[in-house]
Amino acid sequence: MKNTLTYILLLSVFALGSCSKNYLDVNEVNPNQTQNPPINGLLAQVTYQTGLNYFRAGNITAYYTQQLASPNASSGSDIYDNVDRSSLWYNIYNTVQDGRIMKEKAAALNGYEHMGVADVTEAMNMSLLISIFGDAPYSQAFDPKNFTPAYDKEQDIFNACLKLLDDAVVEFNKADPTIKLDANSDLIHHGSVSNWIKTAYAVKARLLNRLSKKAAYNPTAILDALSKAYTSNADDAQLTTFAGASPWNQVAVNNTKLLLDGWMSEQSVDAMNGTTFGVVDPRLKYIASLTKFNDYRGTPNGKGRTGTGTNQEESYLSVTGFYSKPGAPLLLVTYSEMKFIEAEATFATDKARSYQAYLDGIAANMDKLGVPAAEKNAYLSDPAVAVGVANFTKDLIFKEKYIAMFLQPEAWVDARRFDYQYKDFTLPVNALLTTFIRRSNYPSTETDRNAKNVPVVTSLADKLWFDQP
Repeated sequence: MKNTLTYILLLSVFALGSCSKNYLDVNEVNPNQTQNPPINGLLAQVTYQTGLNYFRAGNITAYYTQQLASPNASSGSDIYDNVDRSSLWYNIYNTVQDGRIMKEKAAALNGYEHMGVADVTEAMNMSLLISIFGDAPYSQAFDPKNFTPAYDKEQDIFNACLKLLDDAVVEFNKADPTIKLDANSDLIHHGSVSNWIKTAYAVKARLLNRLSKKAAYNPTAILDALSKAYTSNADDAQLTTFAGASPWNQVAVNNTKLLLDGWMSEQSVDAMNGTTFGVVDPRLKYIASLTKFNDYRGTPNGKGRTGTGTNQEESYLSVTGFYSKPGAPLLLVTYSEMKFIEAEATFATDKARSYQAYLDGIAANMDKLGVPAAEKNAYLSDPAVAVGVANFTKDLIFKEKYIAMFLQPEAWVDARRFDYQYKDFTLPVNALLTTFIRRSNYPSTETDRNAKNVPVVTSLADKLWFDQP
């Protein structure tokens, strides 16, 4: 499969170079590149790059959620420095553009399934972008003659994403597509239309739940989407096949070769090793490496390493851990996330259902990581976890979701919705802000090429639209 993927991606990269023309890419057309890329090459490229975009974003947001920490003191990724995010921005727009090309080709062929994938992945990518940057070019961004597109409001792009998801379901449900998804080219759901439909509803539930601070928050609509989304871990949207090493595995391997990376934050380790909550979470050993002291120790964000950084005085992403082993899956949307969304959406009206969804979310994530049943059941029955309906709080939902969403960029959305009220969560050492970070600044590719349209960002503590009442 790896060789097949490499071949498909080489073809698609060769084919797509001249087809992704937008305001981000103003180079002349390469005469050696085809102007008519194969539709399944586009499918491979779009699904693969969508997965990688979630990794690229997660490798930013995991430091803001203090799941990871830099080994270097006062690293920009830790202390809220104005780090340039041009690469993520560029890759998201290129992926969406490739998806639009696929959709256009599919429409001419009555390829409804490919059209549905194009819509779902566009919603996934653009909703990811606005969760980090807020307002962004959209309605004019894909006009090949416009290199300085206007910015659309975050709210308008958000609503466009919801419409894309609804449109995708319509396309998926159309009968007799002339061409069907190729299982080897669909690198997220391997040709399963039913799973793509579930993912459309899962992403819809995720987006609707982002509005928890707003009067428009609609638990009924969320639960309706959830009823059509995932029913088990087998439905998860994930990337499992890679042209090289899986991304987080590469991070872990690099660290073993002294290219220091993938260090566990003190916050995430203490949340699982018994320090913060008085209960040891069995998932920790399926994520992090042991120190030379035969325990788990995180690095405080902003402080950097305390020793040499090479003698295992702290914990890192383990090269055998679930998220960072060879071939580790790259998670995009999961069943466990859906259960925590259900717990949040039902908390005010059906606390018993909310509590059960909370327990189910923990169990689903433990099953995903391969935690043995005995260890899972012991954790679920611990008094710190099994608090009962009467003592159940929304804080527990966010606490457990924080662990289950390890390395996923939506975890930063949750942190901001929760106003970073995790127990013992503190600012990084030497933080450049007096409060927690709320957004990223616009990339240099925008301020250099499209300066007249780029909104002014006064502070990285400014709240995005979803983060406001």
